[in-house]
Amino acid sequence: MPGPWIRVTTDRHVTHLTLNRPEALNALLPDQRDELILLLAEASAEPDVRAVVLTGTGRGFCAGADLRGAATTGRERVAGDVARTLRVGAQRLIAAVLDCEKPVVAAVNGTAAGLGAHLALACDLVLAAGSARFVEVFVRRGLVPDGGGAYLLPRLVGPQRAKELMFFGDALTAPDAERLGLVNRVVPDAELAKTAREWAERLAAGPTRALALTKQLVNASLDADRATAFAAEAAAQEINMGTADAREGLAAFGERRDAKFRGR
Repeated sequence: MPGPWIRVTTDRHVTHLTLNRPEALNALLPDQRDELILLLAEASAEPDVRAVVLTGTGRGFCAGADLRGAATTGRERVAGDVARTLRVGAQRLIAAVLDCEKPVVAAVNGTAAGLGAHLALACDLVLAAGSARFVEVFVRRGLVPDGGGAYLLPRLVGPQRAKELMFFGDALTAPDAERLGLVNRVVPDAELAKTAREWAERLAAGPTRALALTKQLVNASLDADRATAFAAEAAAQEINMGTADAREGLAAFGERRDAKFRGR
């Protein structure tokens, strides 16, 4: 069962994952991070789950890793410890979002800082409340960005903008994040949950395997040459044409009716 720090509900084929440590702006403890990774993997594998919404309670979406709350091993740090911690921790969390076979919608209800910002930006679609803020906070602590930030940001806004955000660590308002292309849409705070639910339910009514393959193609496209991308596209199309949803979509087109996808 999930701990009290993550609320989990599933309705209309949508799983809602709500970070629930409002007193800490939903900063992630190691156990909470690992639980979130597991929940994303479960949503990815569960046929009845066809979309995921990730959000937080209170004034924060996620303030990053809770360094103060992180447990220590009691031994002296040795070479390789930091890199290993990142690989099995923050990087594994971001990979869990990117690799989830279901569309993941971030509903950014407040501050998204450090790893929390990267958690939001790894999602397939990003909705932000008007009061939300995005902060590349690492430079303020004398740290190098982690959690895939140097991978995600240049692909979203280009290298120059990414460096500006990471070098200065200034808070970015939701409208500015939308202008830069980090956010799909900014909505009034009171409408965030409703809009996220509507988007997710629309995705959940879609052809689930086609969406999963599309996500995989898009995520891989910026790291591939044209020949590789075209080959992956052809392979994905070959796989998808064997699904019931593809057959239904083509039949609905021929019969001039709306398709009724079942996620199969």
